[in-house]
Amino acid sequence: MRDLNGVKIIAVDNGYGNTKTANTVTPTGLAVSDTEPIFSGNLLEYDGKFYRVGEGHKPFVADKATDDDNYILTLMAIAKELNIAGIREADVHLAAGLPMTWIRRQREAFRAYLLRNERVTFSFNGREYRVRFVGCSLFPQGYPAIINRLSEFKGTSVLADIGNGTMNVLYLANRKPVESKCWTEKLGVDQCVTAARNAVLDNLGVKIDDGIVEQVLRTGTADIAKPYLDCIIDAARQYVGTIFDTLRRYEYNPDLMRLYVVGGGGCVLRHFGEYDRERVTIIEDICATAKGYEYLAYMALRKERAT
Repeated sequence: MRDLNGVKIIAVDNGYGNTKTANTVTPTGLAVSDTEPIFSGNLLEYDGKFYRVGEGHKPFVADKATDDDNYILTLMAIAKELNIAGIREADVHLAAGLPMTWIRRQREAFRAYLLRNERVTFSFNGREYRVRFVGCSLFPQGYPAIINRLSEFKGTSVLADIGNGTMNVLYLANRKPVESKCWTEKLGVDQCVTAARNAVLDNLGVKIDDGIVEQVLRTGTADIAKPYLDCIIDAARQYVGTIFDTLRRYEYNPDLMRLYVVGGGGCVLRHFGEYDRERVTIIEDICATAKGYEYLAYMALRKERAT
């Protein structure tokens, strides 16, 4: 969170797997109830309903303004950032993003969705927050994650932002993004989780919990019997192969260009991929995109106020 003349600039990276801010990561998923749940923890109360954040999985939808989920998750993310600073009431300028090829047609609708209420009062984990929204900056996903590393980019580079729902691909020529060479593929990590889960069921006759699969993808292993681990690893390797096949379809050539990977899918490539470590950079900070949103919004607003 950054402060500009009393306005709090808060970045929220609304992913399908996790909702990230510059300082927090929360699994995406909501369970809603009309009555207060028995157990506390990650509980948001808004407009007469109770939302358990981080429970279950949010399914992939091509339009993030389709339902109320991302709005509720954005309120949660704001509360977490304000809580870190010990603040309960604030004027907030949001900084968020959309997949690269979707932002042109969805930008204004998503901005209106996030700013639909100028003033909002809600509670999170027993603390009340009062927020007045004063603006919203939207950016293409992925690119903001490398904004502070552009000095490394020489010649032609490829950026792959692999999230839970999608993979965004962007070419950069001498540090500058090439807008005509960007694509969005429904090839997120959730597809790997589904493939691994189905492989275990087909080969071993057991329905395995997604959490175990996700642990293997995140860390490279899990405390499970070898046949199950081997089955998940094989599915992960096939998924990584599909990632590189897709990149090559978009004319990625590892001999002629460097590849930068951001997003949660980077850990899958790191554990299960075969590639030249000297020419592929995996940015491990899962909050890098949110930090980039925050920086870009701050710089733009500061420049606007100086003119």
